Amino acid sequence: MDDVTIARAIHVLSVIHWIGGVTMVTLVLLPAILRDVAPGERLALFERIEGRFGFQARISTALAGLSGFWMTHRLDAWSRFADPAYWWMHAMLLVWALFTFVLFVAEPLILHRWFREHAEKRPEPTFRLVLRFHRILLTVSLIAAAGAVLGAHGAI
Repeated sequence: MDDVTIARAIHVLSVIHWIGGVTMVTLVLLPAILRDVAPGERLALFERIEGRFGFQARISTALAGLSGFWMTHRLDAWSRFADPAYWWMHAMLLVWALFTFVLFVAEPLILHRWFREHAEKRPEPTFRLVLRFHRILLTVSLIAAAGAVLGAHGAI
């Protein structure tokens, strides 16, 4: 077993954890909170559950980025970024960069405070907006993941 194989395993497991968590938050947690939790209790519950996952997601995205960089470097695959046929490489990088920015910069510096202020004043529209944003991120993530699997196996 070589270092690229190990990096690929780390990459796949990291993406499974990270996007799987986004799927859980988007398709289960947020709809359940909107449906079953009183508006005044939503924020505390969401922050308690999502806060635990946020820490894990930071680790997963960091590992996905490091392992992706390592594989690109070791396979000397940089030229793929200049080839439109490898659009899925761009998609993976874009999704990773977006989540990394949100998790490491936007959320701690801006989004956490913004969300708290708005969820306390107007919980219903705030949670609906957050759900919509999560749905968009999940859709883009799944398209990138499907493209990456198909592209890596020569299907597209």
